[in-house]
Amino acid sequence: MTTTQGAELPLDQVRTLLAVVDEGTFDAAAAALHVTPSAVSQRVKALEQRTGRVLLVRTKPVRPTESGEVVVRFARQLARLERDALAALGLPGEGEVTRVSVAVNADSLATWFLGALRRVPGQERLCFELRREDETRTAELLREGLVMAAVTSSPEAVAGCSVRTLGRMRYLAAAAPDFVERRLDGSLPDALAHAPVVTFDRSDDIQDGFLRELGRAGAGRTRHTVPTSEGFVEAVALGLGWGMVPEAQADPLLRSGRLVALAPDRPVDVPLYWQQWKLDSPALAAVADVVTAAASEALR
Repeated sequence: MTTTQGAELPLDQVRTLLAVVDEGTFDAAAAALHVTPSAVSQRVKALEQRTGRVLLVRTKPVRPTESGEVVVRFARQLARLERDALAALGLPGEGEVTRVSVAVNADSLATWFLGALRRVPGQERLCFELRREDETRTAELLREGLVMAAVTSSPEAVAGCSVRTLGRMRYLAAAAPDFVERRLDGSLPDALAHAPVVTFDRSDDIQDGFLRELGRAGAGRTRHTVPTSEGFVEAVALGLGWGMVPEAQADPLLRSGRLVALAPDRPVDVPLYWQQWKLDSPALAAVADVVTAAASEALR
């Protein structure tokens, strides 16, 4: 491949690349763009030649390379600016509905984040597209150009993005009273290290991290995986195992007696940040402001 000096990115080729990534295949992108698959292939190849880089991994579904992610992010930002311009001009079409895509962790989604979106001014003209992902991986979706903002545990700004501190989400080690009676005799660290534990998914490390803070290698081999925030809390309350429960969800269950705090003096705080594209978008700015305000009330 050759690189053209002072090259510009042809917008039809950029939009075509985005369509291929969004649709997953060249054929599906062709159908969405109302052109032939051959035309889609030619545009992508031309863009790769112009940039001097391979932009797509030809798998099923197609995925962007690291260079492709840069172009995809540019394409999404371009589309965002175009929609904002249409809305500002009062023109019909896509400008009537502004799409805001955000990656957010499950516990924030289950506790405070949705309430924040209700405060966004002009929300009747907005369409929220939320991607649920672990807070350690939401920044990756931002980096790949799949979302325009993310609630993340990473304070390091993704290239082309700004960062705001949201606060700390507190987690408490908790279990059902009958589980405590059955499984947690003797030294708490030793008992927890051998007792059944509830985890959100295979990448959920907060329970192991808590035990490491207590001087143990990690949780036991009996792990129940419950991949929803509400289901996770219910599984702990039903006595399937112990787990690290978000404070906002734990408090009412602690008051009712359905849960017992195992180490109330040893909470785990996970810092959260808001990262977003550095883009002059009124819609994105409005969402960022209300999310930051809501987080200041809900988080520590």
